[in-house]
Amino acid sequence: MPAAFERRTRDAQTALSDAGADALVCFPSQNLFYLTGFDEDPGERHLLCLLPAEGDPTFLVPELYEKQVREASWIDDVRTWADGDDPLAAVESVVSDLGLPESPHVLVDDTMWARFTHDLRAALPDATFGLASEVLSAIRVRKDEAELDAMRRAAAAADEAMDAVRAMGADAVGLSERELAQEIERRLAEAGGDGVSFETIVGAGPNGAMPHHHHGDREVRAGEPVVLDFGTRVDGYPSDQTRTVVFDGDPSETFEDVHAVVRDAVAAGVDAVEPGVTAESVDRAAREVIEEAGYGDRFVHRTGHGVGLDVHEEPYIVTGNDRELEAGMVFSVEPGVYLPEEFGVRIEDLVAVTADGCERLNRTDRGWEC
Repeated sequence: MPAAFERRTRDAQTALSDAGADALVCFPSQNLFYLTGFDEDPGERHLLCLLPAEGDPTFLVPELYEKQVREASWIDDVRTWADGDDPLAAVESVVSDLGLPESPHVLVDDTMWARFTHDLRAALPDATFGLASEVLSAIRVRKDEAELDAMRRAAAAADEAMDAVRAMGADAVGLSERELAQEIERRLAEAGGDGVSFETIVGAGPNGAMPHHHHGDREVRAGEPVVLDFGTRVDGYPSDQTRTVVFDGDPSETFEDVHAVVRDAVAAGVDAVEPGVTAESVDRAAREVIEEAGYGDRFVHRTGHGVGLDVHEEPYIVTGNDRELEAGMVFSVEPGVYLPEEFGVRIEDLVAVTADGCERLNRTDRGWEC
């Protein structure tokens, strides 16, 4: 894997040069992990990776992190500063060794905290600044085989958890949404997942009509729809799937009709995926099915979003996005219909664009019966 991280860094340097930028600076984020292999949450201390358009990158880290960084990353130039040192002086020292032009254009991590960008501006008073996504988004949007393998395994873990939860049947009735979310998360861990990729959504009955309800104290009742939206991570990469099920009893005919419409919309969206088609054309394929059934005004969000180290990233499957799909892109197809005070239905699969179509990463039953 170290070779993959170095290759991505060299690709980023080429993109920097092509974009007319002189350097890129990351701090603890998904971008830092993507380029270096070092994964850490943001903290109060200056921990930066500085990548010039030419030459080798440099890590500037608190000395208490040195061993971790050296073990996790392929980067050799690791410089440290102690808690008693002035971190701005350390930043200035590293910057002076990068060989940047007099008035460089520097891209900084999109999520970098203001205190660190402030010090970069102090160390580079004549620089202009932009965002790292200007070059990294185009690289990260196409997943390599190692990334796809991790996402397949994360999807398999979510599938295993979904099958186990569906098998609960009537035993799920009477559980609160929160208790059912905890059960899902336990099953994800048993299937080999590492935590959750986002807060688990369990929307029972009318709560399912709120697309991002998360979960609460309402109990699951017999005969009512329950929206389950969850995922886990493997090697840092997430899964994301949604199923709408009924654990016991008979749902209304309206629900059965709506569920069939949404299931058809998912199929239409997935069938539209292939290299060269636009993101908005996939949205259109799914949306037309729902509009023709008379529920167009109840499909209140985009059809999908890219998935990678971030659960929401490029490409966005939405009206107005004329970006053409390319092999290696991974995104969700998740149309939904939401009837306020009644129920919601959403079905979501992740797809990976292939050379001649797409690979569906989720394989569980898309029906509502348990």
